[in-house]
Amino acid sequence: MARQNMFEFYAAVCREHEIQINPYIIQVLKDTTETDRSVTLKLTGNNRLTNVQRLSDDDVRALSECLRNNHSVSAGLDVRYNNITDEGVGHLVGLLQEDGSALRSLDLMFNNIQRDGAEVLAKSLQCNSTLLSLRLSGNKIGNRGAMHLAGVLQVNSTLKELQLADCDLDTQSVIAFAIVLKSNRALVSVDISRPLLFSHQEECAVHFSEMLVVNSSLVELHLGKMGMTNTGMERLTEGLRLNHSLRYLDLRCNRVTRDGVRLLAELLKQNQTLEIVDLSSNRIEDEGAGYLSEAIAWPGCALRELSVSSNNIRSEGLLSLARALTVNTTLNHLYIWGNHLEESVCQAFRELIASGRLPPEQTDVSAYEVDGRVFLAELFHSLRRNYYSTNGSGTNTSFTSDTSTDPLTDSTLPPHGESQQIVPLQSC
Repeated sequence: MARQNMFEFYAAVCREHEIQINPYIIQVLKDTTETDRSVTLKLTGNNRLTNVQRLSDDDVRALSECLRNNHSVSAGLDVRYNNITDEGVGHLVGLLQEDGSALRSLDLMFNNIQRDGAEVLAKSLQCNSTLLSLRLSGNKIGNRGAMHLAGVLQVNSTLKELQLADCDLDTQSVIAFAIVLKSNRALVSVDISRPLLFSHQEECAVHFSEMLVVNSSLVELHLGKMGMTNTGMERLTEGLRLNHSLRYLDLRCNRVTRDGVRLLAELLKQNQTLEIVDLSSNRIEDEGAGYLSEAIAWPGCALRELSVSSNNIRSEGLLSLARALTVNTTLNHLYIWGNHLEESVCQAFRELIASGRLPPEQTDVSAYEVDGRVFLAELFHSLRRNYYSTNGSGTNTSFTSDTSTDPLTDSTLPPHGESQQIVPLQSC
């Protein structure tokens, strides 16, 4: 089938199966024919600039049949924020099971996929050797669905990125992933944020600590919204001391305070690989910020990006961070909004930004002056959401700290360099 008439083939499939043609799919397929290289089809249902018709299971059936006849356009498929259910997943797995599959990335975030859909995906991955990235965040696959995916990771040696945030995982499935990662050497990025944990014994932190001791391939780990306390942080840092591969640690929206951060700061003085740490929406306060400042100023600190937004930090802690930046030469992203920004803090960060030490696009505040007083306004900037990623042809585009050309940032979010200045309500 010629690339130029792929949208016509899609229309023919719809007529054959008596499926109503989705104009959004037609338009995307028409646009795709303008390039001769492998691409990722972007059919996201949350496009704010265009009025789109979200994909249903019937739409996915027709699209899948179309793509099975045109491998060169199916290097990646991005169908986030649609109305795809378990039935739709059954149609999509045909792209993974066929011989010579060209699909490298599949993004199904925030659809209506549940346990059965996760099981079907897991079975298709048993014999698939091409898919590098699978994103299922926001689908309520539950514990049993997650257990199927954890099981297939014992067999699959190709998948490099797996996102399962906000999927209603529980303690059993979270621990299962930690155990599997002890032997899996392919996964580079894992996100299991916001599981449903009801125990206060920090079992998950213990198992992830044990995993980090023996895993030498994991680069990015998201453990946000897990209810982790200082006890969990203590266990996690024990494993991190013996780990030499992790570069991105996401601990946002937990219950870490100054004592937990003290342990992390001691780790940062010795660890030469950890480059990005997200501590936003914890409660480290001034003392915690002081511990981090000491680590940042420590000779040889490898940290490049840090977020401490919404941590109840006052002037003492924020000023210590500002002073640490004058000593440190590697940290070039710092996010502080949501703390107590008194005038002395505003002055200090205005000087950092004006001097070029803290680039405006690499922080979430901007200084302005009214009646001789300096204030800070919020910028819609934040840490990159992903450190590891693949492009449309399956090539790794990660491991760079140059955010001006950062290919890892979620395409639906503003890049680091966006200059839009807003002050929205803060949320976790």
